[in-house]
Amino acid sequence: MSSPEPSPGRSRKPSSASSKGPAESAPKPAPRAPQPSPEPSEPPAPPRAIVPSATYRIQLTEAMTFDDVCTQVDYLHRLGVSHVYLSPILQAAEGSTHGYDVIDHNQIAAGLGGEEGLRRLVERLHARGMGAIADVVPNHMAVPVPEKRNRALWSVLREGPESPYASWFDVDWSAQDGALLLPVLGRRIAECLRTEELAVDESDEAVAEFGGPVLRYFSHVFPVRPGTEHLPLHTLVRAQHYRLAYWRVATEEPGYRRFFDISSLIAIRVEDSGVLHATHRLLLDLVRDGTLDGLRIDHPDGLADPRGYLRFLRKSTEGVWTVVEKILAADEQLPADWECAGTTGYDAQRAIGALLTDPVGAERLVALYVGLTGSAQEFAPMARAGRLFVLDTVLRAEADRLVEVLVAICRAELDLRDHTQLGLHEAVCALIANLRVYRAYTVPGEPAPADSVIRVESAAKAAAAVLPAERHETLWLVRDFALGRVGPRDQLRDEFQVRFQQTCAAVMAKGVEDTAFYRWTALPGASDVGGEPTEPAMAPARFHGFCALRQAEWPTAMTALSTHDSKRSEDVRARLTVLTEMPEDWAVALAGFQTAVRATAAPPDAPEPADEYLLWQSVFGAWPIDGERLLPYLRKALREAKIRTSWGAPDETYEARVLDFAAAALASEKVREEVDAFVRRIEPCTTSNILTQKLVQLTMAGVPDLYQGSETEFWALTDPDNRRPVDFRRLRELLEKADADVEGDTAALYGGGAAAKILVTSRALRLRRERPEWFGPEASQTPLFAIGPAAGHAVALLRGENVATVGTRLPAGLERAGGWRDTALPLPPGTWRCRLSGRAFRVDAQSGVGLPLAWLTEHLPVALLVREEQAEE
Repeated sequence: MSSPEPSPGRSRKPSSASSKGPAESAPKPAPRAPQPSPEPSEPPAPPRAIVPSATYRIQLTEAMTFDDVCTQVDYLHRLGVSHVYLSPILQAAEGSTHGYDVIDHNQIAAGLGGEEGLRRLVERLHARGMGAIADVVPNHMAVPVPEKRNRALWSVLREGPESPYASWFDVDWSAQDGALLLPVLGRRIAECLRTEELAVDESDEAVAEFGGPVLRYFSHVFPVRPGTEHLPLHTLVRAQHYRLAYWRVATEEPGYRRFFDISSLIAIRVEDSGVLHATHRLLLDLVRDGTLDGLRIDHPDGLADPRGYLRFLRKSTEGVWTVVEKILAADEQLPADWECAGTTGYDAQRAIGALLTDPVGAERLVALYVGLTGSAQEFAPMARAGRLFVLDTVLRAEADRLVEVLVAICRAELDLRDHTQLGLHEAVCALIANLRVYRAYTVPGEPAPADSVIRVESAAKAAAAVLPAERHETLWLVRDFALGRVGPRDQLRDEFQVRFQQTCAAVMAKGVEDTAFYRWTALPGASDVGGEPTEPAMAPARFHGFCALRQAEWPTAMTALSTHDSKRSEDVRARLTVLTEMPEDWAVALAGFQTAVRATAAPPDAPEPADEYLLWQSVFGAWPIDGERLLPYLRKALREAKIRTSWGAPDETYEARVLDFAAAALASEKVREEVDAFVRRIEPCTTSNILTQKLVQLTMAGVPDLYQGSETEFWALTDPDNRRPVDFRRLRELLEKADADVEGDTAALYGGGAAAKILVTSRALRLRRERPEWFGPEASQTPLFAIGPAAGHAVALLRGENVATVGTRLPAGLERAGGWRDTALPLPPGTWRCRLSGRAFRVDAQSGVGLPLAWLTEHLPVALLVREEQAEE
C-alpha cells in the first residue's frame, strides 16, 4: 500500500572461506569449462507465461512513461525477468508521483502516455516474449484539486445522495446533517469567510467550465447546489450537499472513510456490484485482450469483502495471476478462501531477514538501544501504544463511527441499554489496540473461522488486563459483535462487523507501520513493513519449514526484498543486520560518531537520544548519503513517530535542531572518516548478507519481484528516497560487464558489491526463465543441511533435483570461528556447475562426502549450482 504524506500543509569477501582448500578426502573441483554467453544478443521469444518467472516493478511517473519503459525492455529481458510490474496505470490526480490517487477508472493516465502508450509498451514486451502486470487500486479514489477532475465525486458534491454516483463513496450520510464532510480549509471556516478566501464565482468562464456557479477556495473549486446560487454566502455555504471544514476536523468528526488518515483519498464501495463493474471495466478489458497478464491488488484489507472481491476477479479474468498486498503476522496465514496466487511477499521478506539475524546479538543490540536512549525494552507494548495513539488522534473519527453503531444497537435493545457510550468506546479501542493482525476475516452471516475466534479472544483477554473490571462485560459484548455472534443479524450488526475489520487494518498501518516502527528502532532490519521485531531471528530449520508451507499452500505467491513502501531498502537492512553479530563493535563505532560531531568548532545542539540514534543508524545504513536525501527523511521520520513533532502539529524548532545536527555531522570530515571506516570494515559481511538474501529470494518457492534498481547495490530510505529515478544506463553497463567477464578473469567482478549483485540476480533470473519446471508450483523445494563445525552458517536448498542454492548466514560469526574449516554440503550425486563462477564439481554416489563450502564460496559467499549429469550408481 502506498502511504502518501498527509497534507495540511570494490570489496573483499569474508575471510571465513578457507585458503587451504578442501581436505584430501573431499571431491576436487572439476576443471572449469568454457561457458557460452547465457544471453544471446537476439534470443528467440519464448511463449508468454501464465505465471511470471519473475517481475520487475517500475514506478511510473511523467518522467518514466510507458515509452520510457519501452527503451528499457531489452535490458530487462537480458536481465532475465519475464514481466514488467507497473505501478498504477489509471488516470491519477495531476502531479501524482505514485498513481494511487485515481480519479478516472476508465482512462489510462494521459501523462504516462495513455492507452496508446500502454499498448506500445505491451507490444514491445510481447515481441520479447514478456508481459505486463498492473497495480490495481480498488479501495479508494482521489479528492483532487480542483475537485472537478474526479467527475464521480463532483456529481456527488453537486447532487448529494441523489447523484447516480452516491453509492460509489463510503460516506456517512447520517452525519453532518446529511452533507459530505470536506476537510480542506486551512483554517476555521469563519476566518475563511471573513477574509473572503471562500467566495462564489458566477462568472461566464466559471459557468462555461463547470456548468454553473462555483465556490472557490484558492485552487479548490466546488459546485453550487442548483437553486442556492443567490443565497447570502453564509446561507449558501450551509445549503450545499457538502460541508466545507477546517482540515483538522477530519480526525474528529465522521464523514467519509479515508485511506488511513489521508483525507485526499476517499474510500469507494466496491462491495456494491454496480460500483465494482464500473470501476473495473477497463482493467478487465485489458486482461481479457491480453494487454495485462496479471494484477497486484493494493490494500485488500480496506475492502468490505476482500474474499468476494477476489472471487469476482478470478471469475471475470478466468483466473489471471493475481497477488494481494497483504501483511501477515509471523504466525498468520492468508485465508485459504481468498482466490488469488498469494501475497506480494512481505512474509518472504520477513523470513529471509530473520534467517540472517543473530538472535543473541539482537538481544544485545536491544539492550544497547535501551541503555542509550531510555526507550522501551519490548516492541509489543510500543506497538500497542502506537495503535491506541492513532485511535485517539488521526483515526478517532473511525473509532467514533464504530461506537456510534454500537450505541444505536444497544439503545434499541433493552438488555443492552446499560452499556454506555464511554464504556463502548474504551472497549472498542482496547480490543483493536490488542489485535495483532490487520483483519479478523469474519464475514457477516457466517460463523467466524476458528483462527479468527482465537485471535479476537486473545485480544479481548489482553484488553481486559488493562481495563477496569466494570468494563469487562462491555468488552465481551464488543468482542462478540466483532465475531458476529450477538443477536439476530441486521444492518447495524453487519456494518459494525465490516467496519471493525477495516478500522483494524488502518490502525495497524498507522499505529505500527507509521508510528511504532519510527519510535522503536533497536532492530531496524525487523522494523519495516511486514516485519516482526518481537521475533527478529529465525533458524535455518524454521526457515525451511516456512518455505515448505509456502510451497504447499501458495507456490506462485510473490517474493520481495524491497518495495515502494519499504522503510529501508534491502541493502540498507542487510548492512544493519550485520550489527546483530557485532553489537559491541557498533557501540564503539557509534561513540566515535558522536564524539566526532561534538568535537566540531561549533558543536550543534543534540537531538533527543532516540532521535540521535535513528540519525546515526540512517547515516550508517544508507552510506554514502548526503543532506539532500538525509534531511527530508529525518523530518518525515520525526513526524511519523509523533512524539516531539507530527504532520498535524509540527514543531519546527525541534525539527530544525535535529536537521542542523545532521547537517553538522555530514559536514564533519572526522565523522565522514569514522562512518566510512566502519562501513568498509564490515563490508565483506554486508556483501555476504546482500547476496545471500538476494539469491535465496530469487530461487525459493514463489515468483520473485525486483524493485527498480535493486538488481545492483540499492541504498535507500523510505519514500521519496526509494523512488528516485533509476540510472538504467549504469545498470546496462554493469550487466554487460558481468556478461563479458563470465569467460574472463572474474576475481575483480566477484569482489565488488554492485557487479556481484547484478551477476547473481541475472544468473538466477535467467535460469528461472530457461527452466521454469525447476522453479514452478510443481517443483519441490528440499532443505539442504551442511555437515561440520560451521554448519549453522550455511543456508541451502534444492529445487527439484537439479538446482541448489547455497548461501552464507551470520558471516561475522563465521569469520570469528575460523571459517568453514571442514564443513561440507551433501548434494545428490552428479556433476554440478555453478552458474556464477562456471566451476564444476563432481559428487560421487559412493563417496558420501559433500562439497566443501570453502570451495563453493571461494569467490562469492553464494553459489547457484545446476546438475549437468547424474552420477552412475
